[in-house]
Formats: sequence, structure tokens, C-alpha cells
Amino acid sequence: MRIAAVSDIHGNLLALEAVLADIGRRGADSIVNLGDIVSGPLQPRETAERLMELDLPTIRGNHERQLLALKPADSSAVSADHYAAAEITPAQREWLAALPATRWLNDEVFMCHATPESDVDCYLENIREGELIPASLAQIEVRSRSCAAAVILCGHTHIPRLVRMRSGQLIVNPGSVGSQAYRGHHPVPHVLELGSPHARYAIVEHRREGWTTELIAVPYDWDRAAELAAAHGRPDYAHALRTGFLTAPLAQQ
Repeated sequence: MRIAAVSDIHGNLLALEAVLADIGRRGADSIVNLGDIVSGPLQPRETAERLMELDLPTIRGNHERQLLALKPADSSAVSADHYAAAEITPAQREWLAALPATRWLNDEVFMCHATPESDVDCYLENIREGELIPASLAQIEVRSRSCAAAVILCGHTHIPRLVRMRSGQLIVNPGSVGSQAYRGHHPVPHVLELGSPHARYAIVEHRREGWTTELIAVPYDWDRAAELAAAHGRPDYAHALRTGFLTAPLAQQ
């Protein structure tokens, strides 16, 4: 069993296509999508169209929930959710609305966006003084107690990470396909900077000796993606796409 996990695409179709091509070269039995699919000032409609064609096992993220709750009168705002909400088609909106919050891929692999019980809480990290730092094993075990899967696939923080529990359970965050730096606001303001613009994903494979994980960074045309963000009124987002670092404060993600 060889699973490619993608998460937090954020409407970055250029990054997604590069990741899909890399998965095609490496091979996978299935590709799963862990949510936060279209929100971002890039190509939300085109990204949704591509993923609907692929029909991957997919769950929603907090940004799907947030953009579906927006009112039409709010469409003039420039946040990532507002931009995507104004761009996607009615059929794409219906597709997003039908996505589950969590999903079992099979008897051993569980998919969630942030944690098994929340689409916004930190799982493998804590927020300290405005930065995301690794959580302790004891904290992660508490956050995992509702799910006994051999492998839990999660996203949300955009930080590629693998944690092996004392029970042998694995928790894998593949990182973000489409966004390598951001300013978050839940539960308190914080920042994330990965320091490079590469698109991230993971391959998780069950072998005779057990589960293995590869955390993979893929180059793509991030300058073109940045040009799209700038053309859509987000030069701050463009800088993050080009560098993996923040410059002037990013508008609310």
C-alpha cells in the first residue's frame, strides 16, 4: 500500500500540477487530499475543476467551512476565503459542501485536516510567543486518543512532520502543496515560515517491516504563482510564494 498525501493546496494549481507529476514519476496506489483546497488569491476555480476530475479521497479543511459560510455581500473583501468564494462555480460549491470533515481511507489509515476532532486546532505543534513549535509526545497522545488508526494523516499547519507514538501509531503531516508562509489567527495570532517556496507532500507506504514515510519538496514555477497573487491584489502573498518567508503582514488567511 503506497499512499501519496496532499494538503493545503490553497488554490495553487501550478504547485498542485508539479506535485501530481512527481507522484506520477514515483508511483502511488492512491492519492488523498486533506483539505484547504481553494482558498487563496490564485486559481480556486481551476483547482477545484482539476480535483473534481481526479475524484480523489478528499476531506474538507477549515477554509472550506469558512468560505461556504460567507455571505454574498462580503464578496468585496480581499481575504483568501473571500477571493475563492467569489470565484468558484455553484457546482464546485456543492462539491466542497459535500466533503466530510474526516474519513477512513481503509482500516488502518485515517484522514483529518487538523486533528481527529477539530479542523482548526494544532496537532503536532503548539503556539508559543506567536510561533509554531513542536508539541510534546504526551500532548500529541492526548490529542490522538479518539483515533486508534495505525496512520493518521493531517494537515493545517503547513509544517511537514512525522511523529511516531509509543504505541507505534504514526501521525504524518505532508506539509502544504501551495502555501509555505502565512500569518494565522486561531487560537492566537502566529506566523509560519518554512523558508523555501517548494510544494510539499508525503508518500506513506506499508512494507513488510512496517510503515515508511517520505516528506517531499518539489520545485515549481513559484514566480508565475506569485505574479497571479500580485495581479489579484496580494503582493504580500506573492512574496510568501516566492520565498517561503513573510514580509509586510499578510492579510488574514
